[in-house]
Amino acid sequence: MNGLRIINGKVITPRGIGAGTDVFLRDGKIVAAGSPGDRVIDAEGRYVSPGFIDIHVHGGGGYDFMDGEEAAFLGVAETHVKYGTTAMLPTTLTGSEEELLHILDVYGRVLGRNRRGAQFLGMHLEGPYFAMSQRGAQDPRYIRNPDPLEYKEILRRAHLVRRWSAAPELPGALEFGRYAREKGVLVSWAHTDAIYEEILEGWNNGYSLATHLYSAMTGVTRRNAFRYAGAVEAAFLIEDMDVEIIADGVHLPGPLLQLVCKIKGPARTALITDAMRAAGMPEGESVLGNIRHGQKVIVEDGVAKLPDRTAFAGSVATADRLVRTMVQVAGVPLVDAIQMITATPASILGLAGSKGAVLPGHDADLVLFDEDIRVHATIIKGELVYEHTDL
Repeated sequence: MNGLRIINGKVITPRGIGAGTDVFLRDGKIVAAGSPGDRVIDAEGRYVSPGFIDIHVHGGGGYDFMDGEEAAFLGVAETHVKYGTTAMLPTTLTGSEEELLHILDVYGRVLGRNRRGAQFLGMHLEGPYFAMSQRGAQDPRYIRNPDPLEYKEILRRAHLVRRWSAAPELPGALEFGRYAREKGVLVSWAHTDAIYEEILEGWNNGYSLATHLYSAMTGVTRRNAFRYAGAVEAAFLIEDMDVEIIADGVHLPGPLLQLVCKIKGPARTALITDAMRAAGMPEGESVLGNIRHGQKVIVEDGVAKLPDRTAFAGSVATADRLVRTMVQVAGVPLVDAIQMITATPASILGLAGSKGAVLPGHDADLVLFDEDIRVHATIIKGELVYEHTDL
């Protein structure tokens, strides 16, 4: 089987950006050398980057994973591949046990069928074990404390679940964290009223990642007149804690993006879209969650808002926008911004040896983009799945 050879690109590697280095792909992997029969792709001076990995995404292109339909899963994957995402964790919202089990069933049926879209690396269950006071746009009807009968039944399908977000201060949340980790599930903390001491206890019981840092969590707070460090400070103080940020420039402005990078660094910070169905769509009215009974929202100013405009209701970011924002708004070097959406999420998921770098032996997941981070082509497992010929 012939391979691919990418020439005339500025290749982003763990060592920096190298010009004049060809990249060879064969049998779905990056290899050290090619053969005379390889197909040639001329990058024409564009950047050649590892594929973008989005570990927290709800929808896009008019679809949401909470729709609970195979077409929705495939539609989201095919939407985000146009913006450089080569792999993702499909993410739920709070829902009933029956609904979550149904979505896992649908996910199991579509695995391997998204050949024109981003790869699925496992489901991310966001909720329903959250603090009601930090629910954000999550449906309060389904927010509850961890129930061993429920989560053990769901985790009978642990091979489909890559990650689960919950509030560690809830009754039973520590037992839940330990159980999920024993099943090989990445446990992250989210939508939480926890203070530093409670986050630290969560860390000691399996909660290793901060979900959308700054969003739906406490900062410095008071209890009975005494001041306490909050969840945000805990994420900074626990040195080995990984964090993810919605780097759309709206959820977090430039100074906060800079602060996260300064304290946690690119090796501990993952960029996520947290995108809902309106990503890749025109602004206007949309629905957060299930298309039939979800929350109506308004998309304007590059973000989804509640109808009364009192709060954000979701992100409409795409992966290219995250990189563009980090470089152009936060002033982060391109190499660092790329690390935060490639090597770092790969490391968080335990995939550092196979994804997230342009190195021989790694999966041939690549993105070609220009100086403005506009995606020209997306390659997954050595196959050209998207090409924008107008750029």
